[in-house]
Amino acid sequence: MANPKADLLQGTLDLLILKSLQLEPMHGFGIAGRIGQLSKDMLTVEQGSLYPALYRLEEQGWIKAEWGVSDNNRKAKFYSLTATGRKQLVAEEHSWAKLSTAINLVLGNA
Repeated sequence: MANPKADLLQGTLDLLILKSLQLEPMHGFGIAGRIGQLSKDMLTVEQGSLYPALYRLEEQGWIKAEWGVSDNNRKAKFYSLTATGRKQLVAEEHSWAKLSTAINLVLGNA
């Protein structure tokens, strides 16, 4: 039986992570939870995809990481958007809007 949850399109994870961090710094588990929550549990981000993406975004300067203590008193890396990351989020949202409009046109949903 097929999984009822949607698979992430390649390239959308960066956008979802940046969007999740828009309001406040979060640790990886919190980011995955936020994506699930905002998508009404239709999207899940596996750790094997999430952490490489976080490291990549940090290398690009879009997010920064600082060690802190999570709600359950565990040491965790908290990620937050940089100024460059905020600009990238706007660009990614614009690109996604154009892509989704184009796909809807092809599907006849516009």
